[in-house]
Amino acid sequence: MPRAAQISDRAGSFFIGGEWVPANAERTLDVVNPATEEPICQVALGTADDLDRAVVAARAAFESYCQTTVAERRELLSEVINVYKSRFTEMGETISREMGAPISFATRFQAGAGLGHYKTAHGLLEHFKFHEDMGPTAIVREPIGVIGMITPWNWPSNQISCKVAGALAAGCTMVLKPSEVAPLSALLIAEILDEAGVPKGVFNLVNGDGPGVGTAMASHPGIDAISFTGSTGAGIDVAIKAAPTVKRVGQELGGKSANILLDDCDFEAQVKAGVSLCMRNSGQSCNSPTRMLVPHGKMDEVAARAKEVAEGLKVGPPSDEETGLGPVVSARQWEKIQGYIRSGIDEGATLVTGGPERPDALGTGFYVKPTVFADVTPQMTIAQEEIFGPVLAIIGYEDEADAIRIANDTPFGLAGYVSSGDHARAQKVARKLNAGMVHINMAVADPKAPFGGTKQSGNGREWGEAGIEEYLEVKSVMGWNAA
Repeated sequence: MPRAAQISDRAGSFFIGGEWVPANAERTLDVVNPATEEPICQVALGTADDLDRAVVAARAAFESYCQTTVAERRELLSEVINVYKSRFTEMGETISREMGAPISFATRFQAGAGLGHYKTAHGLLEHFKFHEDMGPTAIVREPIGVIGMITPWNWPSNQISCKVAGALAAGCTMVLKPSEVAPLSALLIAEILDEAGVPKGVFNLVNGDGPGVGTAMASHPGIDAISFTGSTGAGIDVAIKAAPTVKRVGQELGGKSANILLDDCDFEAQVKAGVSLCMRNSGQSCNSPTRMLVPHGKMDEVAARAKEVAEGLKVGPPSDEETGLGPVVSARQWEKIQGYIRSGIDEGATLVTGGPERPDALGTGFYVKPTVFADVTPQMTIAQEEIFGPVLAIIGYEDEADAIRIANDTPFGLAGYVSSGDHARAQKVARKLNAGMVHINMAVADPKAPFGGTKQSGNGREWGEAGIEEYLEVKSVMGWNAA
């Protein structure tokens, strides 16, 4: 039996205090393969009592782990990297089974992103300034304590690993609640960390849903900070629950990112790149460029090119190496996306390609047709709300100022994209976008750069040095350098 299949045997257990502990939970949930609609296994749904056991273990471990040296933490991350590499293929297989990403994408990009965060943290620790002198005063950065981590299903290893790597580097201990929809890659990460020699209690995992574990985590007085990735609505609820204990809450939430194609860009290349990135991961990425802004006079040309690109994407079983788009994660997600597609039609957008229902010949599995709408107005539902599916809205604009206004006319502010043949012009527009991250001419994400958003896309930053700083408290010690 492949090890990717064996990891499902862990689904009835939690990882607490360095041990696999049988779950006492009476509630379970089917983990469903979205390509077959068949259950893979049942995951135990934890309770507040399970969480409390994990927090106790993390608090006990913090007393010693926070005292480890930078060199010791770098060596630990090296071991994590080595073990992760040995199980890299298994990670890709696990992610593909549980959330439907094509096997090639799940391995190269999904599993690869997770590994990249441990490598980045390891490299940054060599020169990270935990202590700085400012005249007679010392500025000291110390681990904040126990971190509660809540992660989603769409990029599971990436979103877990960026938090875990930062916490390990900072000297913090942690309790993870992964998505109950796709929990298997989290169980694999627990095995990797255990095999790498992460001290007992430093990393703990309790599976569960929001009401059962997430709420208890947010309000728990033994947790010093929450790192949450998920929907804006759930993020608001976490912040409310965390407020009475005045714990730090970092949130990476929803997005509705604009992709501005200025009138001097290479339209053929940029439309292809924009459509492909929007559809990647079946549209299930918070920073996807889901709104393509083009000059009104280019609408027909861009729509025709977008249609060609979308229809060239192969939708099919994740196990097929040639598949470009797999299914979306669940029946619930599929129904939600279908509703948005129908709203686009009902509100008068031009359906260029795709549309409701499954693609032909794919009657089983949560598959969505790559869908492109043209002549979308900024007020339409598909232009304002996060769809989280392979759906692109093409919006026309009058001039550069109008494009910037439309791009910023959203409650979200996660990412922005701008393409131009004039680099200085693109830089100027990038400065005017209200977003935490902006990509010029489809520049790829930088794993050392801060990842996060503005407005209702959240607060705080992950990745790179910013991801380590999220888990540190700053202490000023006056007189440290007194003569």
